[in-house]
Amino acid sequence: MGFFAGLFFGVAFGIGFIVCIARYQIVRSARRADLAAIIAAFARMTVADSRKLLPGEYYPPWVVFAKRQKLSYSKLQLNWLNLQLNKIWPYVDEAASDLIRSSVEPILEQYKPIILSSMKFSKLTLGTVAPQFTGVSVNEGDPGEITMELEMQWDGNPNVVLDILTRVGVALPIQVKNIAFTGLFRLIFKPLVAEFPCFGAVLFSLREKKQLDFTLKVIGGDLSALPGVSEAIEETIKDAVEDSITWPVRVVIPIIAGDYSDLELKPAGILEVKLIEAKELTNKDIIGKSDPYATLFVRPLRDRMKSSKTINNQLNPIWNEHFEFTVEDPITQHFTIRVFDDEGVQASELIGCGQVAIKDLEPGKVKDIWIKLVKDLVIQRDNKNRGMVHLELLYCPFGTESGLQNPFDPDFRLTDLEKALKSGISETDVDPAKLAAQKKKEVIVRGVLSVTVMSAQDLPAVDLLGKSDPYVVLMMKKTEQKLKTRVINNTLNPVWNQTFDFVIEDGLRDLLMCEVWDHDTFGKDKMGKCIMTLTRVILEGEFTETFNLDGCKAGKLTLHLKWTPQTIVRD
Repeated sequence: MGFFAGLFFGVAFGIGFIVCIARYQIVRSARRADLAAIIAAFARMTVADSRKLLPGEYYPPWVVFAKRQKLSYSKLQLNWLNLQLNKIWPYVDEAASDLIRSSVEPILEQYKPIILSSMKFSKLTLGTVAPQFTGVSVNEGDPGEITMELEMQWDGNPNVVLDILTRVGVALPIQVKNIAFTGLFRLIFKPLVAEFPCFGAVLFSLREKKQLDFTLKVIGGDLSALPGVSEAIEETIKDAVEDSITWPVRVVIPIIAGDYSDLELKPAGILEVKLIEAKELTNKDIIGKSDPYATLFVRPLRDRMKSSKTINNQLNPIWNEHFEFTVEDPITQHFTIRVFDDEGVQASELIGCGQVAIKDLEPGKVKDIWIKLVKDLVIQRDNKNRGMVHLELLYCPFGTESGLQNPFDPDFRLTDLEKALKSGISETDVDPAKLAAQKKKEVIVRGVLSVTVMSAQDLPAVDLLGKSDPYVVLMMKKTEQKLKTRVINNTLNPVWNQTFDFVIEDGLRDLLMCEVWDHDTFGKDKMGKCIMTLTRVILEGEFTETFNLDGCKAGKLTLHLKWTPQTIVRD
């Protein structure tokens, strides 16, 4: 009996021990799998994820988030790449110097300031110090191409001398010294072919310019003796870099003989921008209020940047201005706006800036948007309220077959050849951007705007008894036509359902301004307002929308808008 009891106990203990070991192994394996999943999740973390985990106020002062993953190759591979570049640098220097001279000199001549007669290189070598690659990545994209991006840093010793001739006949040999450059270059191998080396051409471009610093020195003289010349030359050099190799500009280098004209830079569409208004801008003046104006651009070139008018002594300006920009690459390009305080003869002071990716715009569809202004578009740690800007954006691509119509261009749905024939332009000159520039005229869109003021919700309580007596004032900004609804007593959620008609002479350049007021025997209180363009209703014919009211926390106004066109007349 004792034997069997001992045997049973031994077998039970053994089975129990085995079960415990097996369970421990299962738990240990599960912990390892969970740890592996956590590590994999950390590996997939983006900058946005990091910002969610660690709010901005807890960042150490030395932390700077990059826009993209910096390295995808190991440090050993980068060291090998830099070693090979050092070996071949003398040959790269000779070839690159000739290429820079031939391609940049014409652009320098194009952007030279009016005070200069000519700008040419008398000496141009890149020196003995090769750049260093600090990051390499291969992007997955079009299956017919391979895209490689290389982050490069260069603190070189180039010998660059520009011969400058001023309008007054003074010749100045100017040396460009202490060049410090950091940027991200893009190489696209395209198209992929069956014969060696397996691609037809290489596209080369500066994808992102992170730093470009240099100093100018007159050989045997002082550049400060000619006021304004140094600043003008610096701006010209930076414009030349932007216009010659900065993406979406690309240099196409054929490897296998063939026609690669389709790879060259071409306009892809037009971005129509209406700068409507801004609100709650930061006051930069000690006495009075800021005098805001805006600069707008897709590419930061002086001849492509647009500026609005200045609204004096106003932190809630209404501009109502229209601008047009050429887009070459809607996938990567952005629309940027910067708002400044005009300081008169002194340099303008930046209030804030904002940006919209063109790829986020639906082609042919109006996007009404409020952009929050920030201090810096790259490092956005500033939580200060700098105000907001109200924009209307419409991206219209060239060559679409979708039947989209751009109200700023009645011929939008015509083919390039039809536009050329209609405008009397040569059939061979069918570049979309040139056609748009040559046929650009005033477009007047006339019609009747019917506005039905349907209702309002969550209006603020203005009266002592916790209610309000709201009514709505409608006004067209350009013509100053003004109409108003009846008063609805003792309510914060009024229903009007009243329709008003406005005869509009210039629909693309007018604004509908809606103000909600509280009626009172002894006065009136503005409860909130909203401002809108007519572009959307012109495009869509009619729509119903609920608009947030500026000036109150939660108030909304519901409107139905309908457009009845009359004629489109070209001046």
